[in-house]
Amino acid sequence: MFSVSLVELVTRLLLATVLAGVIGFNREQNSHPAGMRTHILVCLGACVIAMIQQQIGAQTIAFAMTHKDIYSVIRADPARLIAQVVSGIGFLGAGTIITTRHNISGLTTAASLWATAGIGLAVGMGYYSIAVGGAISVFIVLTVLKRAIKIKPIRRLEVKYVDREDAQKFIKAYFAKQHIIVHGAAFSTEHVVVGSHEHLYKHIYRIELPRKLDYAQLIDDLSQNDNIRTARMITL
Repeated sequence: MFSVSLVELVTRLLLATVLAGVIGFNREQNSHPAGMRTHILVCLGACVIAMIQQQIGAQTIAFAMTHKDIYSVIRADPARLIAQVVSGIGFLGAGTIITTRHNISGLTTAASLWATAGIGLAVGMGYYSIAVGGAISVFIVLTVLKRAIKIKPIRRLEVKYVDREDAQKFIKAYFAKQHIIVHGAAFSTEHVVVGSHEHLYKHIYRIELPRKLDYAQLIDDLSQNDNIRTARMITL
């Protein structure tokens, strides 16, 4: 009957800890929701479940061989527990996704947890080359790939202001100074009395920011203008 030796057991658990720890360290170093301990626990849990699945399968085969009169009705699903890990980890990953009114964060961390569970399953099943290769690939995606490929996402900036001429002049000058690229804009007017002004103007810009400027600084700078009532990043 299949049985994992003590040395093999310790090797698998240590390997799962090391591989998940490397991935989790990167997440924790960058202050993401799930850090090193979370990734290690996910990987260890998946590893243990995979070894249990192996043991169940081996015991089923051994039982069938010693009870040949009923072996034809004995059934064993070698991937049942593994399948539950693959689907169940989604609930844990969902807990790392933070959704606010205008932003969604934590998707990459959720994906790294899901991938780490897969690495744990590979280690638990004894597929070391798959586990190591998978861990290296995940780490490359989280670190090297992020630095090698610079993607400048296009964001939507909503600005509401009262003095149309002054505010637009200020915004245009600020964008030019900060080298902000505008890919499009939508304009609307609300008939609302704001102080001595009878209209509230709204502009939604599709912008691309330079590396040196972050969104917090952008909002803070625009808010310095007295005519601008609100400035915020939005999702549509």
